[in-house]
Amino acid sequence: ILGVKDIHADHAASHIGKAQGIVTCLRATPYHCTRQKVFLPMDICMLHGVSQEDFIRGKQEKNVRDVIYDIASQAHIHLEHVR
Repeated sequence: ILGVKDIHADHAASHIGKAQGIVTCLRATPYHCTRQKVFLPMDICMLHGVSQEDFIRGKQEKNVRDVIYDIASQAHIHLEHVR
């Protein structure tokens, strides 16, 4: 948009966009769950023994929190790449 032609800026913007997408997905999870939808990665959920139904029912057990933590950690990794 600003006419910046720099591969490092493009790389940083890519990681920022990925981090923002992950955070947006996490923040929208309670809203989507009220509509019986879960858009979180099922491989991470299965790793912790969490089902879509656990999110829809609003469970807040440790394994559910661990799923959220793992996904949020991915956003943090993208931000670290930018730094």
